[in-house]
Amino acid sequence: MKPVVLQLIDSFNEGGSERQAIQLTRLLHENSGRFDVRLASLSPNGVLRPEAEALELGEIPSYPLQSFYAPSALVQLWRFVHFLRASKIDILHSHDFYTNLFGMAAGKLARVPVRVASRRETGGMRTRAQARVQAVAYSFATRIVANSDAVQKQLIKEGVNAAKISIIHNGLNLGRIVSNSKPRSEAFELLGLPVEANNGKLRFVTIVANMRHDVKDYPTFLRAARRVHEALPQTAFLLAGEGELTNSLRSLATELGLADRAFFLGRCERVAELLSISDVCVLSSKAEGFSNSILEYMAAARPVVATEVGGAREAIVEGETGFLVRAGDYETMAKRIISLLSDPETARAMGQKGRRIVEKKFSCEAQLNRTEELYDRLLALKTAR
Repeated sequence: MKPVVLQLIDSFNEGGSERQAIQLTRLLHENSGRFDVRLASLSPNGVLRPEAEALELGEIPSYPLQSFYAPSALVQLWRFVHFLRASKIDILHSHDFYTNLFGMAAGKLARVPVRVASRRETGGMRTRAQARVQAVAYSFATRIVANSDAVQKQLIKEGVNAAKISIIHNGLNLGRIVSNSKPRSEAFELLGLPVEANNGKLRFVTIVANMRHDVKDYPTFLRAARRVHEALPQTAFLLAGEGELTNSLRSLATELGLADRAFFLGRCERVAELLSISDVCVLSSKAEGFSNSILEYMAAARPVVATEVGGAREAIVEGETGFLVRAGDYETMAKRIISLLSDPETARAMGQKGRRIVEKKFSCEAQLNRTEELYDRLLALKTAR
């Protein structure tokens, strides 16, 4: 009988953690064949739900929480505990802060043999109170998966035993990123860009990041964009992301004189088309775990300029696939972008090398193999006891 593995995600919204979790679920279900794979969520909603339902894993139960402090949270917790016991779950794998709290507590109460928590950021996202609560959740976990060396170091700094941490880098589905050779004009139309932007003269600098958290530091990107535009007026900027900060960022772009050069695309489902028309790709975050956006840029063979935070150095080879700058240093960021736009041949060579690195180190196959090995090892340890 196959071990039963349950992947627990927060919601089906378009986010890095959610997409990685659904991708791992698909890989285990379709390409492994060694596990009986199930999926559950806290919230039942989100644009990725049809993708999850297409896997035909059976019922996808949800355990909606208004607040961890509300009495209803206990009701949902006990519902989940009952589900874990009734389904005879062998491995429970949670994928972010909220599912770590909920899942590891329920898994401990249900006596799930193997409980795997995840950590995908180094800092800048949690209050001290949240960090303390998450530390308790980690104590209930059999193992914690970090998605970069930088995240592992942060966990150790927070007091987690190094022996309890495993590193599994994010995997990237290259088929999602590679453009299917649509005409450039069609790519512009699909992205909702104005016709006049496709004049053959504009160069495009792109950033893909949510606009929900200050940690993504879009203001640094926009200030760098102003410097780039001053030096190279035929440059435009594509901002792909959605969230509560959108209006304030639009206002900042206007203040910086970029109203007609900064295109806010919202949530972008056409990543391949977006990257196909991009000349340089940027990430300006103050903190990260391991950025999916950087991998997407590199997979599309685009040179990258990113802040040196989290696992950025584990993907970007300085001066060979792109450049790393200090967080908040928009002047240096602008200089690096200008140098790449001014030397297309070097930029192209950097992009091609980045593509080869992603194919070798950050493929879906690598992610699946490392996850299978971890699950097997943890199950064997439990059986031996």
